Amino acid sequence: MTEPTTDHVRNGADLLCETLLANDVDHCFANPGTSEMHFVAALDRQTKMRCVLGLFEGVVTGAADGYARMADKPACTLLHTGPGLANGLANIHNARRANTPMINVVGDHATHHLAYDAPLTSDIESLARPMSHWVGRSQSADTLGYTTAEAITQARIAPGRIANLILAADHAWSPTQAGAVMAAPQGGGTLPQADAIAQAAQALRQSGTNASNTVILLAGKALRDEGMALASQIAQTTGARLLTQQANARVERGLGRLMLDRVPYVVDKALQMFATTQRIILIGAKAPVGFFAYPGKPSSMLPEGCEVITAAQPGDDLVAALRELAAQAGVAPAAIQAAQAVQSMLAQQRDLPLPTGQLTAQSIAQSVVALMPDQTIICDESVSSGRDFFPMSYHAAPHDYLQLTGGAIGLGLPLATGAAIAAPNRKVITLQADGSAMYTVQALWTQAREKLNVVTIIFANRRYNILHGELKDVGAGLPGVNARRMLDIDNPSLNWLQMANGMGVEAARAETAEQFTQLLAAAIKTNGPFLIEAVLP
Repeated sequence: MTEPTTDHVRNGADLLCETLLANDVDHCFANPGTSEMHFVAALDRQTKMRCVLGLFEGVVTGAADGYARMADKPACTLLHTGPGLANGLANIHNARRANTPMINVVGDHATHHLAYDAPLTSDIESLARPMSHWVGRSQSADTLGYTTAEAITQARIAPGRIANLILAADHAWSPTQAGAVMAAPQGGGTLPQADAIAQAAQALRQSGTNASNTVILLAGKALRDEGMALASQIAQTTGARLLTQQANARVERGLGRLMLDRVPYVVDKALQMFATTQRIILIGAKAPVGFFAYPGKPSSMLPEGCEVITAAQPGDDLVAALRELAAQAGVAPAAIQAAQAVQSMLAQQRDLPLPTGQLTAQSIAQSVVALMPDQTIICDESVSSGRDFFPMSYHAAPHDYLQLTGGAIGLGLPLATGAAIAAPNRKVITLQADGSAMYTVQALWTQAREKLNVVTIIFANRRYNILHGELKDVGAGLPGVNARRMLDIDNPSLNWLQMANGMGVEAARAETAEQFTQLLAAAIKTNGPFLIEAVLP
Protein backbone atom coordinates (compact mmCIF):
# COMPACT_ATOMS: atom_id res chain seq x y z
CA MET A 1 0.00 0.00 0.00
CA THR A 2 1.42 3.37 -1.09
CA GLU A 3 1.03 6.21 1.38
CA PRO A 4 0.34 9.80 0.27
CA THR A 5 3.13 12.28 0.94
CA THR A 6 3.22 16.01 1.58
CA ASP A 7 6.26 16.53 -0.70
CA HIS A 8 4.79 16.34 -4.15
CA VAL A 9 5.89 13.54 -6.43
CA ARG A 10 4.14 13.30 -9.79
CA ASN A 11 1.24 10.89 -9.35
CA GLY A 12 -1.72 9.27 -11.06
CA ALA A 13 -3.89 12.34 -10.59
CA ASP A 14 -1.29 14.42 -12.43
CA LEU A 15 -1.30 11.89 -15.26
CA LEU A 16 -5.08 12.05 -15.46
CA CYS A 17 -5.02 15.88 -15.71
CA GLU A 18 -2.20 15.86 -18.25
CA THR A 19 -4.05 13.37 -20.43
CA LEU A 20 -7.24 15.43 -20.30
CA LEU A 21 -5.38 18.60 -21.34
CA ALA A 22 -3.39 16.82 -24.05
CA ASN A 23 -6.74 15.89 -25.60
CA ASP A 24 -8.24 19.41 -25.38
CA VAL A 25 -10.44 18.69 -22.36
CA ASP A 26 -9.75 21.91 -20.49
CA HIS A 27 -12.86 22.55 -18.37
CA CYS A 28 -13.73 20.68 -15.18
CA PHE A 29 -17.12 21.19 -13.51
CA ALA A 30 -16.68 19.91 -9.99
CA ASN A 31 -18.15 19.08 -6.61
CA PRO A 32 -15.34 17.10 -4.95
CA GLY A 33 -14.97 15.21 -1.68
CA THR A 34 -12.24 13.53 0.34
CA SER A 35 -11.60 10.71 -2.13
CA GLU A 36 -10.80 13.26 -4.85
CA MET A 37 -8.40 15.52 -2.95
CA HIS A 38 -5.33 14.38 -4.87
CA PHE A 39 -7.16 15.05 -8.13
CA VAL A 40 -8.08 18.49 -6.77
CA ALA A 41 -4.42 19.10 -5.95
CA ALA A 42 -3.41 17.97 -9.44
CA LEU A 43 -5.95 20.33 -10.99
CA ASP A 44 -4.45 23.08 -8.85
CA ARG A 45 -1.13 22.51 -10.59
CA GLN A 46 -2.67 22.80 -14.07
CA THR A 47 -3.27 26.48 -14.87
CA LYS A 48 -4.69 25.65 -18.32
CA MET A 49 -7.59 23.76 -16.75
CA ARG A 50 -10.58 25.94 -15.84
CA CYS A 51 -12.26 24.56 -12.74
CA VAL A 52 -15.87 25.55 -12.02
CA LEU A 53 -17.52 24.69 -8.71
CA GLY A 54 -21.17 23.69 -8.54
CA LEU A 55 -22.86 23.55 -5.15
CA PHE A 56 -24.91 20.52 -6.18
CA GLU A 57 -23.96 17.70 -8.53
CA GLY A 58 -26.99 18.33 -10.76
CA VAL A 59 -25.54 21.79 -11.43
CA VAL A 60 -22.18 20.20 -12.28
CA THR A 61 -23.53 17.70 -14.82
CA GLY A 62 -26.05 20.15 -16.30
CA ALA A 63 -23.35 22.78 -16.78
CA ALA A 64 -21.09 20.24 -18.48
CA ASP A 65 -24.00 19.53 -20.83
CA GLY A 66 -24.51 23.20 -21.69
CA TYR A 67 -20.77 23.71 -22.19
CA ALA A 68 -20.44 20.80 -24.61
CA ARG A 69 -23.51 21.80 -26.65
CA MET A 70 -21.91 25.17 -27.40
CA ALA A 71 -18.22 24.20 -27.44
CA ASP A 72 -18.74 21.05 -29.54
CA LYS A 73 -16.33 19.19 -27.29
CA PRO A 74 -16.59 17.47 -23.91
CA ALA A 75 -15.83 18.85 -20.49
CA CYS A 76 -15.08 16.63 -17.55
CA THR A 77 -16.93 16.60 -14.27
CA LEU A 78 -15.59 15.67 -10.83
CA LEU A 79 -18.08 13.87 -8.60
CA HIS A 80 -17.70 12.36 -5.13
CA THR A 81 -18.29 8.59 -4.95
CA GLY A 82 -21.59 6.90 -5.78
CA PRO A 83 -23.94 9.29 -3.95
CA GLY A 84 -22.33 12.28 -5.68
CA LEU A 85 -22.82 10.60 -9.04
CA ALA A 86 -26.41 9.75 -8.09
CA ASN A 87 -27.12 13.41 -7.33
CA GLY A 88 -26.00 14.29 -10.86
CA LEU A 89 -27.75 11.48 -12.73
CA ALA A 90 -30.91 13.37 -13.75
CA ASN A 91 -28.94 15.84 -15.83
CA ILE A 92 -26.65 13.07 -17.08
CA HIS A 93 -29.86 11.50 -18.38
CA ASN A 94 -30.74 14.77 -20.13
CA ALA A 95 -27.23 14.97 -21.58
CA ARG A 96 -27.48 11.41 -22.85
CA ARG A 97 -30.72 12.27 -24.64
CA ALA A 98 -29.01 15.33 -26.13
CA ASN A 99 -26.11 13.19 -27.41
CA THR A 100 -23.76 15.34 -25.36
CA PRO A 101 -20.14 14.22 -24.98
CA MET A 102 -19.27 14.15 -21.28
CA ILE A 103 -16.51 12.62 -19.15
CA ASN A 104 -17.47 12.06 -15.52
CA VAL A 105 -14.57 11.43 -13.14
CA VAL A 106 -16.14 9.72 -10.12
CA GLY A 107 -13.90 9.37 -7.10
CA ASP A 108 -13.94 6.19 -5.05
CA HIS A 109 -12.26 4.83 -1.93
CA ALA A 110 -8.72 3.53 -2.10
CA THR A 111 -8.80 -0.07 -3.32
CA HIS A 112 -7.63 -1.51 0.01
CA HIS A 113 -10.39 0.40 1.85
CA LEU A 114 -13.31 -1.02 -0.14
CA ALA A 115 -13.30 -4.26 1.85
CA TYR A 116 -14.21 -2.34 5.02
CA ASP A 117 -17.59 -1.19 3.60
CA ALA A 118 -17.24 2.40 4.80
CA PRO A 119 -20.39 4.57 4.80
CA LEU A 120 -19.83 5.98 1.29
CA THR A 121 -19.01 2.64 -0.32
CA SER A 122 -21.43 1.85 -3.14
CA ASP A 123 -21.75 0.03 -6.45
CA ILE A 124 -20.74 2.96 -8.64
CA GLU A 125 -20.78 0.89 -11.85
CA SER A 126 -24.42 -0.08 -11.32
CA LEU A 127 -25.39 3.52 -10.59
CA ALA A 128 -23.63 4.83 -13.68
CA ARG A 129 -24.52 2.22 -16.27
CA PRO A 130 -28.21 3.06 -17.01
CA MET A 131 -27.37 6.70 -17.83
CA SER A 132 -24.08 6.05 -19.59
CA HIS A 133 -22.48 4.55 -22.66
CA TRP A 134 -19.16 3.56 -21.08
CA VAL A 135 -18.03 2.87 -17.52
CA GLY A 136 -14.36 2.24 -16.69
CA ARG A 137 -12.38 1.93 -13.48
CA SER A 138 -8.77 2.89 -12.86
CA GLN A 139 -6.41 -0.10 -12.54
CA SER A 140 -3.22 1.61 -11.36
CA ALA A 141 -1.47 4.97 -11.41
CA ASP A 142 0.75 3.85 -14.29
CA THR A 143 -2.18 2.87 -16.53
CA LEU A 144 -4.40 5.81 -15.62
CA GLY A 145 -3.39 7.69 -18.79
CA TYR A 146 -4.69 4.84 -20.94
CA THR A 147 -7.95 4.64 -18.99
CA THR A 148 -8.43 8.39 -19.27
CA ALA A 149 -7.70 8.34 -23.01
CA GLU A 150 -10.26 5.56 -23.44
CA ALA A 151 -12.88 7.63 -21.57
CA ILE A 152 -12.18 10.58 -23.89
CA THR A 153 -12.36 8.36 -26.97
CA GLN A 154 -15.69 6.93 -25.83
CA ALA A 155 -17.17 10.36 -25.09
CA ARG A 156 -16.20 11.63 -28.55
CA ILE A 157 -17.86 8.82 -30.50
CA ALA A 158 -20.43 10.55 -32.70
CA PRO A 159 -22.90 11.99 -31.99
CA GLY A 160 -21.60 12.20 -28.39
CA ARG A 161 -21.60 9.81 -25.45
CA ILE A 162 -21.46 9.70 -21.67
CA ALA A 163 -18.24 8.18 -20.29
CA ASN A 164 -17.57 7.53 -16.59
CA LEU A 165 -14.10 7.01 -15.18
CA ILE A 166 -14.12 5.68 -11.60
CA LEU A 167 -10.94 6.92 -9.92
CA ALA A 168 -9.62 5.00 -6.92
CA ALA A 169 -8.03 7.33 -4.37
CA ASP A 170 -4.81 5.31 -4.12
CA HIS A 171 -4.37 5.30 -7.89
CA ALA A 172 -4.64 9.09 -7.76
CA TRP A 173 -2.01 9.50 -5.03
CA SER A 174 0.43 6.76 -6.14
CA PRO A 175 3.56 7.97 -7.97
CA THR A 176 4.04 7.34 -11.69
CA GLN A 177 6.43 8.30 -14.44
CA ALA A 178 4.04 7.36 -17.25
CA GLY A 179 3.34 10.04 -19.84
CA ALA A 180 0.05 11.50 -21.07
CA VAL A 181 -1.79 9.34 -23.60
CA MET A 182 -3.52 10.58 -26.74
CA ALA A 183 -7.11 9.49 -27.35
CA ALA A 184 -8.30 8.33 -30.75
CA PRO A 185 -8.89 11.25 -33.15
CA GLN A 186 -12.39 12.65 -33.01
CA GLY A 187 -14.44 11.81 -36.10
CA GLY A 188 -17.33 13.70 -37.63
CA GLY A 189 -19.64 10.73 -37.68
CA THR A 190 -19.81 7.63 -39.83
CA LEU A 191 -20.77 7.85 -43.48
CA PRO A 192 -24.48 7.14 -44.00
CA GLN A 193 -25.47 3.80 -45.48
CA ALA A 194 -25.78 4.10 -49.26
CA ASP A 195 -28.88 1.91 -49.42
CA ALA A 196 -30.63 4.00 -46.76
CA ILE A 197 -29.99 7.23 -48.69
CA ALA A 198 -31.09 5.56 -51.94
CA GLN A 199 -34.33 4.38 -50.33
CA ALA A 200 -35.08 7.88 -49.03
CA ALA A 201 -34.26 9.50 -52.38
CA GLN A 202 -36.48 7.05 -54.25
CA ALA A 203 -39.35 7.81 -51.87
CA LEU A 204 -38.91 11.53 -52.48
CA ARG A 205 -38.81 11.10 -56.26
CA GLN A 206 -41.91 8.90 -56.25
CA SER A 207 -43.98 11.18 -54.02
CA GLY A 208 -45.23 13.16 -57.03
CA THR A 209 -48.39 15.11 -56.32
CA ASN A 210 -48.48 13.67 -52.78
CA ALA A 211 -45.09 15.16 -51.87
CA SER A 212 -46.60 17.22 -49.07
CA ASN A 213 -47.52 13.93 -47.38
CA THR A 214 -43.81 13.17 -47.03
CA VAL A 215 -42.06 14.57 -43.96
CA ILE A 216 -38.31 14.92 -43.48
CA LEU A 217 -37.60 14.95 -39.73
CA LEU A 218 -34.29 16.53 -38.70
CA ALA A 219 -32.22 16.36 -35.52
CA GLY A 220 -28.65 16.75 -34.28
CA LYS A 221 -26.17 18.68 -36.41
CA ALA A 222 -28.64 18.71 -39.28
CA LEU A 223 -30.14 21.63 -37.33
CA ARG A 224 -27.08 23.83 -37.91
CA ASP A 225 -26.99 26.30 -40.82
CA GLU A 226 -25.38 24.04 -43.43
CA GLY A 227 -27.65 21.10 -42.74
CA MET A 228 -30.83 23.18 -42.77
CA ALA A 229 -29.83 24.93 -45.99
CA LEU A 230 -29.42 21.55 -47.69
CA ALA A 231 -32.69 20.29 -46.21
CA SER A 232 -34.53 23.35 -47.51
CA GLN A 233 -33.17 22.71 -51.01
CA ILE A 234 -34.48 19.14 -50.84
CA ALA A 235 -37.87 20.37 -49.67
CA GLN A 236 -37.99 23.01 -52.40
CA THR A 237 -37.17 20.45 -55.09
CA THR A 238 -39.40 17.62 -53.88
CA GLY A 239 -42.25 19.36 -52.06
CA ALA A 240 -41.64 17.41 -48.86
CA ARG A 241 -42.35 19.00 -45.47
CA LEU A 242 -39.52 19.74 -43.06
CA LEU A 243 -39.85 19.33 -39.30
CA THR A 244 -37.58 18.90 -36.32
CA GLN A 245 -38.14 16.40 -33.55
CA GLN A 246 -39.78 17.71 -30.39
CA ALA A 247 -36.65 18.04 -28.23
CA ASN A 248 -33.27 19.05 -29.62
CA ALA A 249 -29.89 19.79 -28.09
CA ARG A 250 -29.21 22.85 -30.24
CA VAL A 251 -30.94 24.58 -33.14
CA GLU A 252 -29.63 27.60 -35.07
CA ARG A 253 -32.62 29.90 -35.58
CA GLY A 254 -33.69 33.49 -36.27
CA LEU A 255 -33.43 36.01 -39.10
CA GLY A 256 -32.05 34.64 -42.34
CA ARG A 257 -32.42 31.05 -41.17
CA LEU A 258 -34.88 28.31 -41.96
CA MET A 259 -38.29 28.61 -40.32
CA LEU A 260 -38.56 25.07 -39.05
CA ASP A 261 -41.45 23.86 -36.91
CA ARG A 262 -41.07 21.09 -34.35
CA VAL A 263 -43.24 18.16 -33.36
CA PRO A 264 -45.69 19.39 -30.68
CA TYR A 265 -45.55 18.06 -27.13
CA VAL A 266 -49.37 17.86 -26.89
CA VAL A 267 -50.48 14.52 -28.34
CA ASP A 268 -53.63 15.79 -30.08
CA LYS A 269 -51.66 18.53 -31.87
CA ALA A 270 -48.98 16.06 -32.92
CA LEU A 271 -51.57 13.62 -34.26
CA GLN A 272 -53.14 16.44 -36.24
CA MET A 273 -49.74 17.49 -37.63
CA PHE A 274 -49.10 13.99 -39.01
CA ALA A 275 -52.69 13.07 -39.91
CA THR A 276 -52.03 12.96 -43.68
CA THR A 277 -48.40 11.82 -43.53
CA GLN A 278 -47.74 8.76 -45.69
CA ARG A 279 -43.98 8.51 -45.20
CA ILE A 280 -41.41 10.04 -42.89
CA ILE A 281 -37.68 10.25 -43.58
CA LEU A 282 -35.49 10.43 -40.47
CA ILE A 283 -32.22 12.38 -40.54
CA GLY A 284 -30.62 11.74 -37.15
CA ALA A 285 -34.08 11.78 -35.57
CA LYS A 286 -36.38 9.24 -33.97
CA ALA A 287 -39.90 8.55 -35.19
CA PRO A 288 -42.22 10.79 -33.12
CA VAL A 289 -43.90 9.26 -30.07
CA GLY A 290 -45.88 10.66 -27.19
CA PHE A 291 -43.88 11.92 -24.23
CA PHE A 292 -46.19 9.82 -22.04
CA ALA A 293 -48.98 7.32 -22.54
CA TYR A 294 -52.54 8.67 -22.27
CA PRO A 295 -55.69 6.55 -21.95
CA GLY A 296 -57.32 6.07 -25.33
CA LYS A 297 -54.50 7.74 -27.29
CA PRO A 298 -51.76 6.11 -29.38
CA SER A 299 -48.09 6.05 -28.43
CA SER A 300 -46.93 6.68 -31.99
CA MET A 301 -47.76 10.06 -33.48
CA LEU A 302 -47.78 8.63 -37.01
CA PRO A 303 -50.91 7.31 -38.72
CA GLU A 304 -51.25 3.59 -39.24
CA GLY A 305 -49.41 2.46 -42.34
CA CYS A 306 -47.05 5.41 -42.45
CA GLU A 307 -43.71 4.33 -43.96
CA VAL A 308 -40.68 5.14 -41.76
CA ILE A 309 -37.36 5.47 -43.59
CA THR A 310 -34.19 5.96 -41.53
CA ALA A 311 -31.90 7.75 -43.98
CA ALA A 312 -29.27 8.61 -41.37
CA GLN A 313 -28.66 7.44 -37.80
CA PRO A 314 -27.78 9.94 -35.02
CA GLY A 315 -24.13 8.85 -35.19
CA ASP A 316 -23.85 9.41 -38.94
CA ASP A 317 -22.42 12.50 -40.58
CA LEU A 318 -25.81 14.16 -41.00
CA VAL A 319 -24.63 16.97 -43.28
CA ALA A 320 -22.97 14.43 -45.58
CA ALA A 321 -26.22 12.46 -45.56
CA LEU A 322 -28.23 15.52 -46.58
CA ARG A 323 -25.69 16.39 -49.25
CA GLU A 324 -25.98 12.91 -50.79
CA LEU A 325 -29.77 12.86 -50.41
CA ALA A 326 -29.98 16.21 -52.20
CA ALA A 327 -27.90 14.90 -55.08
CA GLN A 328 -29.98 11.75 -55.46
CA ALA A 329 -33.29 13.60 -55.07
CA GLY A 330 -32.51 15.79 -58.08
CA VAL A 331 -31.48 19.04 -56.43
CA ALA A 332 -29.45 21.11 -58.90
CA PRO A 333 -25.70 20.87 -58.17
CA ALA A 334 -25.34 24.66 -58.14
CA ALA A 335 -27.97 24.85 -55.44
CA ILE A 336 -26.16 22.22 -53.39
CA GLN A 337 -22.92 24.14 -53.69
CA ALA A 338 -24.56 27.41 -52.69
CA ALA A 339 -26.52 25.64 -49.95
CA GLN A 340 -28.97 28.53 -49.61
CA ALA A 341 -32.64 28.10 -48.75
CA VAL A 342 -35.36 29.70 -50.84
CA GLN A 343 -36.42 33.07 -49.51
CA SER A 344 -39.95 31.93 -48.70
CA MET A 345 -38.54 29.44 -46.20
CA LEU A 346 -36.25 31.92 -44.45
CA ALA A 347 -37.19 34.20 -41.57
CA GLN A 348 -37.40 37.79 -42.80
CA GLN A 349 -37.22 41.09 -40.92
CA ARG A 350 -40.52 41.96 -39.28
CA ASP A 351 -41.74 44.64 -36.92
CA LEU A 352 -41.73 43.19 -33.43
CA PRO A 353 -43.93 45.43 -31.27
CA LEU A 354 -43.42 45.51 -27.52
CA PRO A 355 -46.37 44.28 -25.45
CA THR A 356 -48.40 46.31 -22.98
CA GLY A 357 -50.82 45.54 -20.18
CA GLN A 358 -51.07 42.24 -18.35
CA LEU A 359 -47.91 40.17 -18.05
CA THR A 360 -48.45 36.75 -19.65
CA ALA A 361 -46.27 33.99 -21.01
CA GLN A 362 -47.03 35.29 -24.49
CA SER A 363 -46.06 38.87 -23.67
CA ILE A 364 -42.80 37.64 -22.12
CA ALA A 365 -41.99 35.76 -25.33
CA GLN A 366 -42.89 38.85 -27.37
CA SER A 367 -40.49 41.04 -25.37
CA VAL A 368 -37.65 38.51 -25.53
CA VAL A 369 -38.04 38.14 -29.29
CA ALA A 370 -38.07 41.92 -29.79
CA LEU A 371 -35.10 42.72 -27.52
CA MET A 372 -32.69 39.78 -27.67
CA PRO A 373 -29.36 40.77 -29.26
CA ASP A 374 -27.65 39.02 -32.16
CA GLN A 375 -26.15 35.62 -31.33
CA THR A 376 -28.08 35.22 -28.07
CA ILE A 377 -28.14 31.71 -26.64
CA ILE A 378 -31.62 30.76 -25.47
CA CYS A 379 -31.78 28.03 -22.80
CA ASP A 380 -35.40 26.90 -22.54
CA GLU A 381 -36.85 25.09 -19.54
CA SER A 382 -40.03 27.11 -19.44
CA VAL A 383 -42.07 23.90 -19.78
CA SER A 384 -45.73 24.82 -20.49
CA SER A 385 -45.26 28.59 -20.11
CA GLY A 386 -42.78 28.90 -22.98
CA ARG A 387 -44.64 27.21 -25.81
CA ASP A 388 -45.36 30.58 -27.44
CA PHE A 389 -41.66 31.38 -27.75
CA PHE A 390 -40.67 28.84 -30.41
CA PRO A 391 -43.05 29.90 -33.22
CA MET A 392 -42.82 33.57 -32.26
CA SER A 393 -39.02 33.58 -32.39
CA TYR A 394 -38.67 32.69 -36.07
CA HIS A 395 -38.10 36.42 -36.69
CA ALA A 396 -35.88 37.11 -33.70
CA ALA A 397 -32.23 38.01 -34.09
CA PRO A 398 -30.02 35.05 -35.08
CA HIS A 399 -29.64 32.82 -32.04
CA ASP A 400 -28.95 29.32 -30.76
CA TYR A 401 -31.81 27.50 -29.07
CA LEU A 402 -30.99 24.91 -26.38
CA GLN A 403 -33.75 23.00 -24.62
CA LEU A 404 -34.55 20.29 -22.12
CA THR A 405 -34.01 17.02 -23.98
CA GLY A 406 -34.63 14.17 -21.56
CA GLY A 407 -37.62 15.47 -19.63
CA ALA A 408 -35.84 15.42 -16.23
CA ILE A 409 -36.51 18.92 -14.92
CA GLY A 410 -33.80 20.98 -13.30
CA LEU A 411 -31.63 21.50 -16.39
CA GLY A 412 -32.32 25.12 -17.37
CA LEU A 413 -30.15 27.06 -14.91
CA PRO A 414 -27.13 24.71 -15.15
CA LEU A 415 -27.48 24.48 -18.95
CA ALA A 416 -27.26 28.27 -19.19
CA THR A 417 -24.27 28.28 -16.84
CA GLY A 418 -22.28 25.89 -19.02
CA ALA A 419 -23.33 27.60 -22.26
CA ALA A 420 -22.19 30.98 -20.92
CA ILE A 421 -18.80 29.56 -19.99
CA ALA A 422 -18.40 28.06 -23.47
CA ALA A 423 -19.43 31.30 -25.22
CA PRO A 424 -18.36 34.16 -22.92
CA ASN A 425 -18.92 36.87 -25.54
CA ARG A 426 -22.56 35.99 -26.13
CA LYS A 427 -25.61 36.86 -24.02
CA VAL A 428 -27.48 33.90 -22.56
CA ILE A 429 -31.19 34.17 -21.79
CA THR A 430 -32.81 31.43 -19.71
CA LEU A 431 -36.54 30.82 -20.00
CA GLN A 432 -37.15 29.06 -16.71
CA ALA A 433 -40.23 27.63 -15.02
CA ASP A 434 -40.26 28.37 -11.30
CA GLY A 435 -40.91 24.82 -10.07
CA SER A 436 -38.13 23.19 -12.06
CA ALA A 437 -35.72 26.03 -11.21
CA MET A 438 -35.81 24.93 -7.57
CA TYR A 439 -34.20 21.60 -8.46
CA THR A 440 -30.86 23.25 -9.27
CA VAL A 441 -31.24 26.81 -7.98
CA GLN A 442 -27.63 26.64 -6.75
CA ALA A 443 -26.55 27.33 -10.35
CA LEU A 444 -27.25 31.02 -9.67
CA TRP A 445 -24.34 31.04 -7.22
CA THR A 446 -22.01 29.62 -9.86
CA GLN A 447 -23.20 32.26 -12.33
CA ALA A 448 -22.38 34.97 -9.79
CA ARG A 449 -18.97 33.53 -8.92
CA GLU A 450 -18.00 33.16 -12.61
CA LYS A 451 -19.53 36.56 -13.52
CA LEU A 452 -21.51 35.01 -16.38
CA ASN A 453 -23.64 37.06 -18.76
CA VAL A 454 -26.88 35.22 -18.09
CA VAL A 455 -30.34 36.75 -17.89
CA THR A 456 -32.68 34.36 -16.07
CA ILE A 457 -36.41 34.85 -16.59
CA ILE A 458 -38.47 33.02 -13.97
CA PHE A 459 -42.03 32.24 -15.11
CA ALA A 460 -43.53 32.61 -11.64
CA ASN A 461 -46.98 31.03 -11.92
CA ARG A 462 -46.40 29.41 -8.51
CA ARG A 463 -47.51 25.97 -9.60
CA TYR A 464 -46.39 22.94 -11.58
CA ASN A 465 -48.62 24.25 -14.33
CA ILE A 466 -47.93 21.44 -16.76
CA LEU A 467 -49.09 18.88 -14.20
CA HIS A 468 -52.46 20.58 -13.88
CA GLY A 469 -52.91 19.91 -17.58
CA GLU A 470 -51.51 16.39 -17.35
CA LEU A 471 -53.95 15.50 -14.53
CA LYS A 472 -56.78 16.34 -16.89
CA ASP A 473 -55.21 14.78 -20.00
CA VAL A 474 -54.70 11.37 -18.38
CA GLY A 475 -58.35 11.37 -17.33
CA ALA A 476 -57.72 11.75 -13.60
CA GLY A 477 -60.15 14.66 -13.23
CA LEU A 478 -59.79 18.08 -11.64
CA PRO A 479 -57.47 18.66 -8.67
CA GLY A 480 -58.94 18.65 -5.19
CA VAL A 481 -57.33 19.80 -1.94
CA ASN A 482 -54.72 17.06 -1.73
CA ALA A 483 -53.86 17.21 -5.44
CA ARG A 484 -53.39 20.98 -5.27
CA ARG A 485 -51.06 20.56 -2.31
CA MET A 486 -48.88 18.41 -4.60
CA LEU A 487 -49.19 20.54 -7.74
CA ASP A 488 -49.05 24.13 -6.41
CA ILE A 489 -45.97 25.83 -4.96
CA ASP A 490 -47.62 28.77 -3.22
CA ASN A 491 -48.32 29.09 0.52
CA PRO A 492 -45.63 30.22 0.93
CA SER A 493 -44.75 31.72 -2.43
CA LEU A 494 -41.12 31.52 -3.50
CA ASN A 495 -39.28 34.83 -3.17
CA TRP A 496 -36.95 34.82 -6.16
CA LEU A 497 -35.47 38.22 -5.42
CA GLN A 498 -34.25 37.13 -2.01
CA MET A 499 -32.97 33.79 -3.29
CA ALA A 500 -31.07 35.40 -6.17
CA ASN A 501 -29.65 38.17 -3.99
CA GLY A 502 -28.59 35.59 -1.41
CA MET A 503 -26.45 33.91 -4.06
CA GLY A 504 -24.96 37.13 -5.39
CA VAL A 505 -27.26 37.67 -8.38
CA GLU A 506 -28.99 41.01 -8.98
CA ALA A 507 -32.75 40.56 -9.36
CA ALA A 508 -36.00 42.43 -9.88
CA ARG A 509 -39.69 41.60 -10.14
CA ALA A 510 -42.08 42.42 -13.02
CA GLU A 511 -45.86 42.34 -12.73
CA THR A 512 -46.84 44.10 -15.98
CA ALA A 513 -45.66 43.78 -19.56
CA GLU A 514 -44.20 47.30 -19.44
CA GLN A 515 -42.21 46.53 -16.28
CA PHE A 516 -40.89 43.33 -17.79
CA THR A 517 -39.78 45.01 -21.02
CA GLN A 518 -37.96 47.73 -19.09
CA LEU A 519 -36.19 45.22 -16.86
CA LEU A 520 -35.23 42.95 -19.76
CA ALA A 521 -33.75 45.83 -21.74
CA ALA A 522 -31.64 46.82 -18.73
CA ALA A 523 -30.64 43.23 -17.94
CA ILE A 524 -29.40 42.64 -21.48
CA LYS A 525 -27.02 45.59 -21.08
CA THR A 526 -25.80 44.37 -17.69
CA ASN A 527 -22.48 42.58 -17.32
CA GLY A 528 -22.87 39.54 -15.12
CA PRO A 529 -25.98 37.58 -14.14
CA PHE A 530 -29.42 39.14 -13.65
CA LEU A 531 -32.70 37.48 -12.69
CA ILE A 532 -36.21 38.71 -13.50
CA GLU A 533 -39.11 37.23 -11.58
CA ALA A 534 -42.03 37.49 -14.01
CA VAL A 535 -45.20 37.16 -11.93
CA LEU A 536 -47.91 35.45 -13.98
CA PRO A 537 -51.63 35.34 -13.26
